[in-house]
Amino acid sequence: MQVAGFQILNGLVYGMLLFLLSAGLSLIFGLMRVLNLAHGSFYMLGAFIGLALLGWTGNYWLALLVAPLLVALLGALIEVLFLRPLYRREHGGHLDQMLLTVGFIFVFADIVRSIWGADVLGLPTPELLTGAVSFLGVFMPKYRVFIIALGLALGIALWLVIEHSGIGTKLRAGVDDADMAAGLGINVSRMFTWTFALGVGLAALAGVAAGPMLGVNVGMDVEILIVTLIVVVIGGMGSLKGALLASVLIGEADTFGKVYLPEATMFLIYLVMLGVLLFRPTGLFGLRHQ
Repeated sequence: MQVAGFQILNGLVYGMLLFLLSAGLSLIFGLMRVLNLAHGSFYMLGAFIGLALLGWTGNYWLALLVAPLLVALLGALIEVLFLRPLYRREHGGHLDQMLLTVGFIFVFADIVRSIWGADVLGLPTPELLTGAVSFLGVFMPKYRVFIIALGLALGIALWLVIEHSGIGTKLRAGVDDADMAAGLGINVSRMFTWTFALGVGLAALAGVAAGPMLGVNVGMDVEILIVTLIVVVIGGMGSLKGALLASVLIGEADTFGKVYLPEATMFLIYLVMLGVLLFRPTGLFGLRHQ
């Protein structure tokens, strides 16, 4: 029973990391209608920039705070300089976005490889979170409990901002009718830039948080991107609660699959996606667009 409980909690930990990634991608794709296939690259950049900051300062918490901010700033620049000119195109909009962001995957991978090399590196666990605690009757490393708490806290914060704040109202208005929102005095372009920056910043935060558990290496971007896209599809575009529930489902499927069916782990993940889409083609909480 304790073994099953331990695996459930491990699945929840992985699910929270996926939620940080999928929440950002869901905001960007579901609300802005921007197809950002470089989302995993921002996850990788967050991990490596966090590693560099930790090496310079010796302070994990500073790295956890500053690395996502730096990546968010980079994301804002990319949105303004490269993505914004594509929004108004009548033909090939999503295809252009896909080709552009795929190009960034290769650019960022080469930059990371040239600076840090191709070896697998690791972020040390902060001293405050070393050791284990009893969590729901199961002994878990403190750091993994922290990841669960971080994911849940950020999920609540995002829900409050998107659903119950003036900023969230303006953002939803800009998505529904950008021209009308602009006529009412809302700076839609600025709102979209901040949304894109927030999304990639969450991906970078997940990269730093995952470093002590999963390691840091070139290629981690593509590995996580496929699973994140599956989570967003299952949860429904633009739905935070969908992203949260889908992240937990995929996290549990991945964890139990690696223990009991190691050769069929990805099959289980795709099976979950297939089962959901058969009954909910738009995802668990996705909206059907007419």
